[in-house]
Amino acid sequence: MVVYLAGEHRTSPPKSPSGDRGLCGGFNNLIIKKAETRMAELKNLGLDFTVISVGKKGNSYFRRRDDALVDRFIEGGTFPTTKDAQAIADDVFSLFVTEEVDKVELVYAKFVSLIKSDPVIHTLLPLSPRGVVSDVNGKCVDAMEDEFFRLTTKEGKLVVERDSVRTKREALSPLLQFEQDPVQILDAMMPLYLNSQILRALQESLASELAARMNAMSNASDNAVELKKTLSMAYNRARQAKITGELLEIVAGAEALRQLD
Repeated sequence: MVVYLAGEHRTSPPKSPSGDRGLCGGFNNLIIKKAETRMAELKNLGLDFTVISVGKKGNSYFRRRDDALVDRFIEGGTFPTTKDAQAIADDVFSLFVTEEVDKVELVYAKFVSLIKSDPVIHTLLPLSPRGVVSDVNGKCVDAMEDEFFRLTTKEGKLVVERDSVRTKREALSPLLQFEQDPVQILDAMMPLYLNSQILRALQESLASELAARMNAMSNASDNAVELKKTLSMAYNRARQAKITGELLEIVAGAEALRQLD
């Protein structure tokens, strides 16, 4: 996972969960490539960024890069828990509320099926319409394929439209009020929202990694069976050629002795 924190003065690319192990095909490379593409976009916009890297493979990659500003390296666990997600959420939320960053994006592998996963970008903060976060020239810095905006538009596949007419009896009473003020409610709900979003991304990335590893091992087994078959045929042909050569030598020797007699 790679988290990008983006802002007018400091921008960071998405946080993206990578795997802890290899032997899973191009799973890790696809996430890193997606992160690199987004980092290049932010750099072209003249924005600074920092990265929170999650997962051993991602950490190993960004540690080798001298030009990648990494705020924090986080090792992935065997199975992501709410505690793991909360550690990431607290770090991200503190950077955002202190105005060190203006935008937080998440890059992760979205699980589609056992044979497919797509690296996607998902905006975590701020929760605002597309185009609100812009550079000094007023140009939108949101990713064109950002999952957050795609799922919250009317064209999004997960959006359900409902038309309803409220009667006076169904309308909310004007006396109904929340005891807490909006800021207090938001402060209580935001950590839960970030935790759920990050935990979902971690779990989907893990499912995608396991599916990719299953497919890679299946392909490796199929290739091994095919290689064994090819080597067996080559061995049998060489063995048959040797036996045939020895028989020809025996026949030739017997024929030579017969002629001498």
